[in-house]
Parts: sequence; structure tokens; C-alpha cells
Amino acid sequence: MRIGELASRAGVSIRSVRYYEEQGLLSSTRSPSGQRHYTGESVERVALIQRLYAAGLSSRTVWELLPCVDKPSEENSDAALERMAQERDRLSRHIADLVETREALDRLVATARAHRERLTAVTG
Repeated sequence: MRIGELASRAGVSIRSVRYYEEQGLLSSTRSPSGQRHYTGESVERVALIQRLYAAGLSSRTVWELLPCVDKPSEENSDAALERMAQERDRLSRHIADLVETREALDRLVATARAHRERLTAVTG
């Protein structure tokens, strides 16, 4: 199938398909005129890539996980599980940082409100 059909069947943009190929996440063959051609399995691969992105993974991390799909083995599976655990830990740290940032903002809002109330009391 050509790139437009793959994009349509997978529910992504043509630009996304090109990006996945540039990142080494998806491959195609080329016709003599240079048009990209994909197999039926490419639709499933794009869906997997989309799920991995939705889980907060970068292109590099997705690329690191694909050997588990392309060449299933205990070693590749263990490596993928370890990499996903690392990503989960990274996300957990990021969430903790965001919570801390939100709490700092809450303190600033409380200070600003108290200041505003004092202004109202003095001028009011």
C-alpha cells in the first residue's frame, strides 16, 4: 500500500508516517518512481507506535523497544520491560516535580490573596 492509504488506515497523518520512517521505526520499499510502499503489517506497527507515544515515550525509547516486537526473545523482552520500568520511574519523578511546582504556586496564590485582602481592608 502507498503512504496515503497507510496513513488513512492507521488514522495518522502522512507526515507522521514519514517521521516514523525517518526515525527508523517503520520501513518501506520504494517503487522505481520513488513512491513508498508498505505492507499490511505496517498498519499494526503504526498503531503500536501510536500507543507507545501515548504512553509518554520518546522516539528513541520506542526505537529501543522495537526489537522485542521484531525479534521476540526472552532477552529482548527483558530489555523492553527494563526500559519501560525506567520510563515509568522517569514519569513518576516528573509527576512529583509537577506536584511540587503546583504546591509552590498554591503558596504564591495564597500570599497574593492575603496581600489583596489587606489592600481591601486598608482602602475599603
